[in-house]
Amino acid sequence: MSTKKIPVRRCIGCNEGKPKKELVRVVRNKEGEISIDTTGKMPGRGAYICRDKACLAKARKGKKIEKAFDCTIEPEVYERLEQEILGE
Repeated sequence: MSTKKIPVRRCIGCNEGKPKKELVRVVRNKEGEISIDTTGKMPGRGAYICRDKACLAKARKGKKIEKAFDCTIEPEVYERLEQEILGE
């Protein structure tokens, strides 16, 4: 029996490699719209962040999501991310 490989992604807040299922994926599609991908399969450029409020604060302060997508991020995207992280 072979063990199944677990995909690892790097959090843009803390810069730690973690299993993909533990992270929240943020996606920018071809039209430039930013959204939260709960399935992990939406088309577009993706960035991952931990389900930790401190990581989100670090990413927001350092504008790491903007750098990952090379565009400006609206405040409501951060609000949706915070709701997703807190599990609301």
